[in-house]
Amino acid sequence: MSPLLQIDHLVKRFPAERKGGSLFSRARSQVFAVDDVSFAVNAGETVGLVGESGCGKSTLVRLIARLIDPTSGTITYDGSDIGAVPARRFGRSQHRSHIQIVFQDPTDSLNPRFTAFAAIADPIRHLRHMNAPDVRRRVVEVARLCGLSEELLYRFPHQLSGGQKARVGIARALAVEPRLLILDEPTSALDVSVQVVILHLLQDLKERLGLSYLFVSHDLNVVRLLCNRVLVMYSGKIVENGPTDSVFAAPAHPYTEVLLSAIPSLNEGDRRERIVLPGEPVSPIDPDPNVCRFHSRCPRGVELCTRVSPPLTPLDDMHAAACHFSKTATHRDAVDALPRQERSA
Repeated sequence: MSPLLQIDHLVKRFPAERKGGSLFSRARSQVFAVDDVSFAVNAGETVGLVGESGCGKSTLVRLIARLIDPTSGTITYDGSDIGAVPARRFGRSQHRSHIQIVFQDPTDSLNPRFTAFAAIADPIRHLRHMNAPDVRRRVVEVARLCGLSEELLYRFPHQLSGGQKARVGIARALAVEPRLLILDEPTSALDVSVQVVILHLLQDLKERLGLSYLFVSHDLNVVRLLCNRVLVMYSGKIVENGPTDSVFAAPAHPYTEVLLSAIPSLNEGDRRERIVLPGEPVSPIDPDPNVCRFHSRCPRGVELCTRVSPPLTPLDDMHAAACHFSKTATHRDAVDALPRQERSA
């Protein structure tokens, strides 16, 4: 069966000015926000996307949602190359209703002049062209599905709680019956107790409606609970891709190990030794294509990493990592097997 969403060698670059240098060199500089990213989302699957701020997650989400155009690469939805449709025209495409996004902050994403009813009805009117009675029936139906009473539909955002605004955002996305929902940190602006309720709602909706999710989050505990598979992103690239259980139990990339070491746990047996990275991420402006993006901060880095950028390599049928030593049982054995001159960090 073909994936619902297939991303192949996706690239997004933005023009940038580098400090110093000639005017000509500044004009040619580019920010590699998303660099040669490939992955798939299958029907009924929840795929998690994790990584530190600035790694390119938001740009990747905007590309998939067709809010911006890629520099190169393909975005295939249900067999159709939707990346070939310019973003300015995609809003009128037949696929617009199939891919919807729930934004990070429900307060910022809702028009303060729209009631909850108007917010949910807006995409229906634009994408489904229903008459007024049918629009009303659909709004009430999807609101109830998301736990919103009809009385709340006539309130403005400032009259709603954080959890209620989150439900409005979810209902608005579901109103046009999408198959793929992009969840961009949908609970990060909510209180912890409300987060749990919204996450349970999202899981219930997925099962009842047969949805597929691309779930972007900083909370790795949530990713472990909700996602079938996880993508780890660093400096514009996917550095690890695999089943959630496998990635959490045996991370194959050193950056994934760093992320997992930061997960808090009340159970002493589940705690990992915290790994603190030195320095800062490599600049995304004109990065050297022959150098591993993580090598300057990597606790495993060797000289080989400074001259050969590792591709995302399959470890088995479902797990892949972009590290020269990800197939090795222990990194130290791999380093010891190298010539002495290549062991320097």
